[in-house]
Amino acid sequence: MRLYIAEKPSMGAEIAKCLTGPIARHDGYLVTKDGVVTWGFGHILRQAEPDEYDAKYKMWKTEDLPIIPQKWKLLIDKSCEKQFYIIKNLIDKADEIIHAGDPDREGQLLIDEVLDYVENNKPVKRILLNALDEKSIKKANATLRDNRDFFNLKQSALARARADWLIGMNLSRAYTLAARRAGHKVVLPIGRVKTPTLALVVRRERELKAFVPVDYFTIKAEFSHENGNFSAVWKPNDEQAGLDAEGRLLDEKVAQKLVEDFAQPETIGQVSLYQTTEKKEAQRLPFSLSSLQVLAGKRFGYEPQLVLDTAQKLYEKKMTTYPRSDCDYLPQNQLSDAKIILANLAQIDDSALAQWAKGTDLKIKSRAWNDKKISAHHAIIPTQVKVKLASLSETERNLYFLIAQVYIAQFFPLHVYDQTRVEVLYKKEIFAVSGRVIKQVGWKTLYSSMVEDDDKSEDAVSALPAMQKKDVVEYIDAKIDNRATKPPVRFTAATLLAGMKEIHKYVKDQEAKKKLKDVYGIGTEATRATIIDDLIKRGFLNSEGKKKYLFPTAAAYLLVDALPDEMTYPDSTAIWEDHLHSMADGDGELNDFLTAQIEFTKLLCLKANDIHLPIKGEHPCPRCKKGVLIQRTGKNGSFWGCSNYPSCHMSCDDENGKPKLVRQSYSVNSNNSTVGLPSMLSAQAMIAQMKNEPGKRGKSANVLEHMEKSAPVSSVHCPSCQTGNLRRMNGRNGFFWGCNQYPRCTATFDDENGKPKLNT
Repeated sequence: MRLYIAEKPSMGAEIAKCLTGPIARHDGYLVTKDGVVTWGFGHILRQAEPDEYDAKYKMWKTEDLPIIPQKWKLLIDKSCEKQFYIIKNLIDKADEIIHAGDPDREGQLLIDEVLDYVENNKPVKRILLNALDEKSIKKANATLRDNRDFFNLKQSALARARADWLIGMNLSRAYTLAARRAGHKVVLPIGRVKTPTLALVVRRERELKAFVPVDYFTIKAEFSHENGNFSAVWKPNDEQAGLDAEGRLLDEKVAQKLVEDFAQPETIGQVSLYQTTEKKEAQRLPFSLSSLQVLAGKRFGYEPQLVLDTAQKLYEKKMTTYPRSDCDYLPQNQLSDAKIILANLAQIDDSALAQWAKGTDLKIKSRAWNDKKISAHHAIIPTQVKVKLASLSETERNLYFLIAQVYIAQFFPLHVYDQTRVEVLYKKEIFAVSGRVIKQVGWKTLYSSMVEDDDKSEDAVSALPAMQKKDVVEYIDAKIDNRATKPPVRFTAATLLAGMKEIHKYVKDQEAKKKLKDVYGIGTEATRATIIDDLIKRGFLNSEGKKKYLFPTAAAYLLVDALPDEMTYPDSTAIWEDHLHSMADGDGELNDFLTAQIEFTKLLCLKANDIHLPIKGEHPCPRCKKGVLIQRTGKNGSFWGCSNYPSCHMSCDDENGKPKLVRQSYSVNSNNSTVGLPSMLSAQAMIAQMKNEPGKRGKSANVLEHMEKSAPVSSVHCPSCQTGNLRRMNGRNGFFWGCNQYPRCTATFDDENGKPKLNT
């Protein structure tokens, strides 16, 4: 028996339709003459939570971090338990298995992990479904590959999943606990990709708040040539008075004086530079999911998640190919399908698409057709299915239009133009202008209504009169333009997604920036929109205004400020992503990658112990200055202890719902300890005292009153007063350490194997 295991029910149903019928429906699978088809529901196995490795991890404790599984554990998701056992029973009966997960890293893993979990040893082949129309499925089924060819893709997916677990489970705990020690009652969810993405928005908002506009002045002069007039912009030299470090003219009086001088005779200048270069602009590449999300966001204001969901609907309706593609290119063998696709588009119920499709030339082969750029999937394009746009929703129509438009553009000629650069020397000053002359509109015929921002600058114009170097020109007039520097633009969901894709632009390290220019970005095509959506749903980002700009919330600032640069800048994450893609190509080992991730996690857990967050609470700890006093309840009533315990052992009695602190002045030493603090006991000592001496809780220094006067003084300096030394004493509840400067210093410390347990 041949068993097909699809990623989801809809895909399983489409595969079954393309096998020899009839189809017999059963609970969780379909039977045909060519084999049985079953399916998962995405991941039907999940990674175990920390407390499912060890119950002690149910309680979040700093001393347990980092949590590193010795053997990684998967568990059957409760919601998928029934389907899992259906799949398992079918695997037991099968002679051959066809892996029909989505053609990407995640799709490879979610079927492979089931096969590994049940210890399958049957032969497994792989079907790569980039489209769900009948012809595409039958073609893919006729060209099955050995599933072992995709081992590296699975390893890459495993590495990603385990790295996300290590970072998410450990750092979320470490920095949440650090925030709570400072009095913040929050949970800080930290993600390998999510956190640097959030930090992009926080830093952009801070740039905007710190932005101070700079007023500056430009001069545009008009010149006359025998073939026509033109304007050019004055370019100051380095020695020009009134310039700032960026070469902008800040002094209006200097600008006015220059214009006055320009108007004085002699008004003849000369063309000092005239360069014309023919340039050819290749067709815009077809869409990956990210590029579709970015353009749909700019053109229609669509959120990335809406674009993904709509592209998925078009895919399931068999109108377009696999939507979660990170590829902008097409395989050579699909070029033969173009005739049918374009013929269908020539008859579609949209006049623009139909007209463009009729004007295509099948002899043209754009740069998009490149097998070397293809991995498991290709760019999103129309299928051979005829489409009636009138039957689609507005969002579906708009996305299908974009996908069809760029596909048609592949069969239009290159866009060709002459790029001209002119410089005029006039009164020892340079004036510059650039322009272009269109020689062949080509594929840009399809985009004539769109505003193109490419190659725009203040000295650019659309056309220039014909001229040559050394031609004479005459100065006519000039005007001063008052300008101001512009602040950076806030992110929208679409531009933030583009930032995740082009992450090298935001990398801090300049050397890494160069190396990562060609990196795939952070996150995957399938997860970027979900990550942004999740940041909004969790209350870290707000989307406001007509353009839906993203604003960070107070929780976002707290989270980003709590973390070191390794998590808030994308450098490390981008490098990890580059390693993951290399691993998918067979370069790199899973264990090596995880070893590096574990060391990275350990480092950041250690850093969580040293962060300084603003204290939030009515009663800041007077000893450590990092925590707040929190009311706690012991067997004998209420007392107050520091939230920074066990690093800080500050505690005191409760007095009418407030900490009972002796009102006296104290000073802070260089190590942040204090001199002359009110009486303090460790929380453990206080609880023990209340247990054994009920009714004496009002005397928090009681244990010191009865200490052994003869206890020898050690060489350990008291970290509280910095003047005394500690000595070991035997109290009612065992050994503890106190300062020999009592009663001036009332600090006490627990005993740990004959040594004082100090706040380190």
